[in-house]
Amino acid sequence: MSKHRVSRRQFLNYTLTGVGGFMAAGMLMPMVRFAVDPVLKANASGDFIPTPQKISEITEEPTRVDFSFEQQDAWYTSEVTNTAWVYKDENGEIVALSPVCKHLGCVVDWNTDKANQNRFYCPCHGGLYEKDGKNVPGTPPIAKLDVYPTKEKDGFLLLGKAKPREEA
Repeated sequence: MSKHRVSRRQFLNYTLTGVGGFMAAGMLMPMVRFAVDPVLKANASGDFIPTPQKISEITEEPTRVDFSFEQQDAWYTSEVTNTAWVYKDENGEIVALSPVCKHLGCVVDWNTDKANQNRFYCPCHGGLYEKDGKNVPGTPPIAKLDVYPTKEKDGFLLLGKAKPREEA
C-alpha cells in the first residue's frame, strides 16, 4: 500500500480555498437575504381599504370619496391617496366608480359640464360618461369607467382594487 501524502503546498491550497469560500458565503448570505426578503414577507393588509364614507350617508347622487392607504414597493413605503365616485343605484346597491378617464387617464368630475347635466365629464378632451360609468358614444373614451368592489364594515364603506368592466 502506498500512502498518499499531502504536500505542504496542497495543504495550504485546500485550507485557503476552504477559508475563502466560508468568508465569501458569510458575506453573500446577508446580501441574498436583503434581496429576497420583500418577496418572502407576508402582506398583512387585506384587499379592501377603509374609507371615511359612512354607508348611511350615501345617496343616489354620486359623491366624491377620497381615501388613503400605505403602498409598499419593495423597501419603500408611501402614502397614496385615491378617489372614487360613490352612489346608490336604483336597486339600492352601492356603486363605486374610478375617476380615471379611459381615454388618456385624466380625472372625471360629476355634473360639472353645463351642456351635459347628470353625467361624468372629462375636461381634457370632452369625454362623457353616463351615471353608471358607461362611456357616451361619439366622445373620446373607449371603455366604461373602472369599478371598485365594495364592502361594509362597522357602518363604513370599504373599497377593493379598481377593476375594468367587461364590455356589453
